[in-house]
Amino acid sequence: MTRGLTTASLRWAIDRFSEKMRLCAGELNALDGAIGDGDLGVNMLRASERLKGEAANLPDDVGMALLKCAQAFTSVSASTYGTLLATGLMAAARLTKGNQVVSWTEISSLLAAAVKSMADRGKGSLGDKTLLDAVEAARRATEGLEDTARLVTASVAAIDEAMDQLRERQFRQGRARMFGAKGIGLDDPGMMAFRRIVESLLPPPPRDG
Repeated sequence: MTRGLTTASLRWAIDRFSEKMRLCAGELNALDGAIGDGDLGVNMLRASERLKGEAANLPDDVGMALLKCAQAFTSVSASTYGTLLATGLMAAARLTKGNQVVSWTEISSLLAAAVKSMADRGKGSLGDKTLLDAVEAARRATEGLEDTARLVTASVAAIDEAMDQLRERQFRQGRARMFGAKGIGLDDPGMMAFRRIVESLLPPPPRDG
């Protein structure tokens, strides 16, 4: 386990994220197609490819590296979702600028900053059945944790719980809110996309033998 978040660990995460998006882009497009344009998976795949292309050039300063990641999202996608992710990354970048190592125990506070910035930018609230709810779930789950495997597994479980709780609610933000009661029973594509991002960071299973 690394002693904290570094640019090296960020490069590893980008590689895993890129691989995951290749596998689940179709799933995300289908979810998004039920309530929107159906291009979330395409946009996320493009962003992951851009990030992978930039990974080798990321600076050792974690904050500046996160800022570069935010810029990669905005350069390939004009979607609201990409803008919100970039906003969250920029909030984390401000808090980590000047550091080459960021303790894993700080992940929760970085997620808290991301939630606030994204809520301010998107004029959203917790409980609206959006990306905010997934990030907030991860924030709560990671508070006080310093083991990387526990950080990820706790986050995935918390996001799953949040999605279960919100599935029977109507959408209250963006274009999806126009579906009214028809949105009940549907998962939010943005929450699922964030779940897939976090899931990509799960440690690989042990090899047989």
